[in-house]
Amino acid sequence: MQNIKGKVVAITGASSGMGKAIATELAKNGAKVVLGARREEQLQQLVEEVKSTGGIAICTKIDVKNKADLFRLVNTAVEQYGKLDVIVNNAGVSQLSRIDELDIDGWEEMIDINLKGVLYGMAAAIPIFKKQQSGHIVNIISTSGIKIVPMQGIYAGTKNAVRTIAEAFRQESDGAIRITGISPGVVKTGFAENIKNQEMKTIIKNNMENLAISPDAIANAVLYAISQPDDVEVGDIVIRPSKQN
Repeated sequence: MQNIKGKVVAITGASSGMGKAIATELAKNGAKVVLGARREEQLQQLVEEVKSTGGIAICTKIDVKNKADLFRLVNTAVEQYGKLDVIVNNAGVSQLSRIDELDIDGWEEMIDINLKGVLYGMAAAIPIFKKQQSGHIVNIISTSGIKIVPMQGIYAGTKNAVRTIAEAFRQESDGAIRITGISPGVVKTGFAENIKNQEMKTIIKNNMENLAISPDAIANAVLYAISQPDDVEVGDIVIRPSKQN
């Protein structure tokens, strides 16, 4: 983990769940974390928690649906710390329903956050990484795109779009900018709270109670990926409960 110390890492969706765990673990290992999310109060609280244990953190309120917010997040990192080493595109949302139920608002929300939000994060960070001749993009994806099941079609589609785009970017890159996809399975977070379909919300909550692993497991995967030497790229990590089908 020596390679973590001093790295400047921007994280979206950092106010809770996996984003919060990633921020906390990175700061513990000496990274300077730049936290972005919609919930400003929780962000400020997390910054104080990190600082109270000797870590370095700043935050800015962002909504990944607005590309200007992503540019502001990465520019905050550069203005404050002189560089940006990693962007973790973690913000995500799920609206689970049958496709023929036509939850078009839910589809658009997932496309705006899970797909366009990641693209905006990449678009904001890539010019900085090119100028530096170094950088690392970490996209938090999902096992939903690996095993396709009913009720998760559009959600899985947004996640697989990110997987496809990342692989194309990897091939286009000259190696100066690394890219990693991390696909969590069932993780203990507040992820289910935003699901409108009550039946699916109940199923997901039950899965969390019976199966879910700690967000710290995902944080450790991020640490592993970004702690590698500059000439080593960790492409994809699938991390899920051992009991998950």
